[in-house]
Amino acid sequence: LKGLNLQWSSQVSRLAASAMNGDPASKRPRTARRFLFTSESVNEGHPDKLCDQISDAVLDACLKGDSQSKVACEAVAKDNMVMVAGEITTLAAIDYARTVREVVKEIGFDSYVDDLSSVDSKGLNYESCEVLVRVNKQSPDIAGGVHVGKEGLDLGAGDQGIMFGYATDETSDYVPLTHAVATRMGKKLTDVRKNGELWWLRPDGKTQVTVEYLQHTSGALEPIKLHTVVLSTQHAEPSKAKRCNEVAGYVGEDEIAPSMEEMNRLIVEKVVKKTLEEVTLKSGKSALTLYGEHTNLYMNPSGKFIIGGPQGDAGLTGRKVIIDSYGGWGAHGGGAFSGKDPTKVDRSGAYICRQMAKSVVQSGLSRRCVVQLSYAIGVARPLALFVETYGSESAALTADDIASVLKLEFDCRPGAIVHSLKLREPKYQVTAAYGHFGRQPYTSNGMTFFEWERAVDLAKYKYMTSDQLSELLAGSDYLSRWVD
Repeated sequence: LKGLNLQWSSQVSRLAASAMNGDPASKRPRTARRFLFTSESVNEGHPDKLCDQISDAVLDACLKGDSQSKVACEAVAKDNMVMVAGEITTLAAIDYARTVREVVKEIGFDSYVDDLSSVDSKGLNYESCEVLVRVNKQSPDIAGGVHVGKEGLDLGAGDQGIMFGYATDETSDYVPLTHAVATRMGKKLTDVRKNGELWWLRPDGKTQVTVEYLQHTSGALEPIKLHTVVLSTQHAEPSKAKRCNEVAGYVGEDEIAPSMEEMNRLIVEKVVKKTLEEVTLKSGKSALTLYGEHTNLYMNPSGKFIIGGPQGDAGLTGRKVIIDSYGGWGAHGGGAFSGKDPTKVDRSGAYICRQMAKSVVQSGLSRRCVVQLSYAIGVARPLALFVETYGSESAALTADDIASVLKLEFDCRPGAIVHSLKLREPKYQVTAAYGHFGRQPYTSNGMTFFEWERAVDLAKYKYMTSDQLSELLAGSDYLSRWVD
């Protein structure tokens, strides 16, 4: 026994030393394992998402009139009332009531009856809703520390905080499959409502997706099958609601809403399956290949969902931070995105973290990656950078090596992020529903949307050694951009 204990002690010491030296194998799972993981999402008519969109619509209105606006805008909604509150310093003239009503109308909230037994109320009415405004200017203490007397790359972080970015190669968009399907299912609910295909749907809705994964010994993840789909969506009264009454402006032949059973069947065919067809796995196949008789379906499991929007639940900006990011994968620093101008690193820092993580995975440096940044208010250079690759690094690279690559290639000072991702443009409302990440970057009206989804090519570092990277780092000016 004494000999066995000595042998065990020696093995533990060797493994500990290997881990301390950054041996990639020390972090890799010893065996493959199967597990279930679940992500949820909500669509644009959910009361919290309504508030996110209002906050970002206000931000866009400010940036449209003054690209240097300092904005921290919150919204709250309950019944037929919306309040806008926060700290805003801008040269733009903002019509808050008009901005709120336009968002509410665009989402589709056009009826409110102050009676929870009403089958006609959608939960909010853009024409009659009360709009309250409680806004003052940014604190001079914050302004003095962050931006007054500072320009360009000297711009300080708008607050302290930690931000994360995540990427995985399990889908073509480098986001987790559970998150991609849940998010796009919510978008599909909205699309088939607005195009009239399922006209009896109403704005509010939630989705939830469970996938069975195989985690390989390399640390990489492979989706094996779609285990469960939960979908709850607001709808008109089954078997009774008339299209001419339900859909504002409709002048075609009248129709009667289907039964609850038929509604649920159509949702599976037109929303669940269609969404899966449009999500592409790493293999190039659609996510529909993971669907089958083994998939558990729960369509409107509460029975009915007629009363919704802020009449059913109060809404508040910033309460869907996991839905906004990666569906529970990776990590989250806790700071919300919507309603914040890009000096707020809760938002801009999270965007650059996503770009870094996606660049690592898309360039083949690892199969999965999470990146963390931290900041102090008024300080330009990030305080720390952390990288975790779950043992999925390629070739001889370690997570620390990849951190060195990121220090060489990225400038994460707030002023640099604003410049590289073009964050002074009024383009934020579109980010406030259906996820900030995994979206396709595009240009419209001269503005670049989702620029953080454009990965930087890091492939040249893939086969470098730790010594080579250390030499490159030592010969660079990275300390002008990073604290250490």
